[in-house]
Amino acid sequence: MENHEYSGAFPDRNFRSLQADCENCFGLCCVALPFAASADFAIDKDAGQPCINLQSDFRCGVHTSLRQRGFRGCTVYDCFGAGQKVSHVTFGGNDWRQFPESAKQMIEVFPIMRQLHEMLWYLTEALALQPACQIHEALNLALNETERLTFLSPDTLREVDVTAHRADVNALLLRTSELVRAEALRQHKKSSKRQKTYSRGADLIGAKLRGADLRGANLRGAYLIAADLREADLRVADLIGADFRDADLRGADLTGSIFLTQAQLNAAKGDADTKLPPSLTHPTHWST
Repeated sequence: MENHEYSGAFPDRNFRSLQADCENCFGLCCVALPFAASADFAIDKDAGQPCINLQSDFRCGVHTSLRQRGFRGCTVYDCFGAGQKVSHVTFGGNDWRQFPESAKQMIEVFPIMRQLHEMLWYLTEALALQPACQIHEALNLALNETERLTFLSPDTLREVDVTAHRADVNALLLRTSELVRAEALRQHKKSSKRQKTYSRGADLIGAKLRGADLRGANLRGAYLIAADLREADLRVADLIGADFRDADLRGADLTGSIFLTQAQLNAAKGDADTKLPPSLTHPTHWST
């Protein structure tokens, strides 16, 4: 099986290679991931079992009506480009239908690759943040090492201690957040609005935060489920791991927010007036 070799440098220091390209994936999220019948999924499915909606060409047969058919969870998920990487790099374009002997291995590798690509997303963003320039060298080393891991063979990739690597990366992301938010807060110290501080993992389920000044806030891992964030100012807020399920972001300003992902936006509600970082897009189900 042919594998691409790692060149020793990150091939494309932007987000293009870290965005899902379903046309070049063997439907891995539709096979590898398990889900249970719930508000997000209409049926039960075990890991390794192809979804009933997966067609022979690896496309979803109900892609345009997933939410109406009870598969909202599918519209939220984002693989950060891991699907096409596993399909065409790790397994050299050999799909699991034509080569069933590789199916189990491919299914095991996919979630590992997804975690590595998520880290690449955050590290790529961190390197673009000027206030964190003093740790750019360490961030660059972490990015290159993470990229190297994504080019390992399937057998070697399955042995990677992703938890330990994530802990090392997270320490750098925490420091990045501190530096960037500190600079932002210095710039806005004369703001007429009084800003409230939040601790990591804050319980803000259903919180009434319409129009809130959340610039530079630490909302890491915050529970913002069904929170009212209409017209809120979330510029330079750290949003890594924040749970935005059914949060109302209509008219909110998220430009310059730190470590926001497409999956978080997909889980929220918003509209054409919601301002986003240039690397992200308005979900198709948002109101216009």
